[in-house]
Amino acid sequence: MSPRSASVNEELRRRSRERLLQATVDLVEERGFDGTTLADIADRAGAARGLVSYYFPGKRQMFQSAVHRLMHQTLQAALEREPRTDDGHELLARAIDSVLGLTVDHPVLMRAHMAGILQAEGFVQCSEQQRLAELLRETMVRYGSDDVDRDYPLLRALMMGAVFAILLPGAGMPLVSLRDELFQRFGLDPAYHAPPGGEPARRSV
Repeated sequence: MSPRSASVNEELRRRSRERLLQATVDLVEERGFDGTTLADIADRAGAARGLVSYYFPGKRQMFQSAVHRLMHQTLQAALEREPRTDDGHELLARAIDSVLGLTVDHPVLMRAHMAGILQAEGFVQCSEQQRLAELLRETMVRYGSDDVDRDYPLLRALMMGAVFAILLPGAGMPLVSLRDELFQRFGLDPAYHAPPGGEPARRSV
């Protein structure tokens, strides 16, 4: 049997990493961050325990990469959903709705994610986080920003603040109010309804 080509090996590695990230999301959503071990993740992904350490230095870094991957996939799906649009204002509305909707739909994941980025290591600089950042920056370009280096960090900070406000135990703010504030800040039409899954964005939660 001839040895596998470099491209085949690379694709196998990519798939293994993807399975580990998906298993991380699934297990943390089921059991919480503290209730999930690296061995659990490897078992769910059908991977050797050593493969986890090969790709990630630890569980926190692995989890952040997994959530950033989920956020990127959710955002990309929202931006590309039918009917397609080139309207930069609608694309930004879709981006905001996708992040707020993800927070409401996956509170366990997002609460653990926010807790993690407040620790000393902060954001994990991984390929998933970079792809998410690039997609949000491109959305700001299409929105018409004349200074993306200023406006992208502001958008990120405002959306993170909204996520915290939704998830704050005992004092969470309703999604509708936070959405209205964000839309007003960027001059977006509140009639836009483009969250992932096609459900109305203005859920009373």
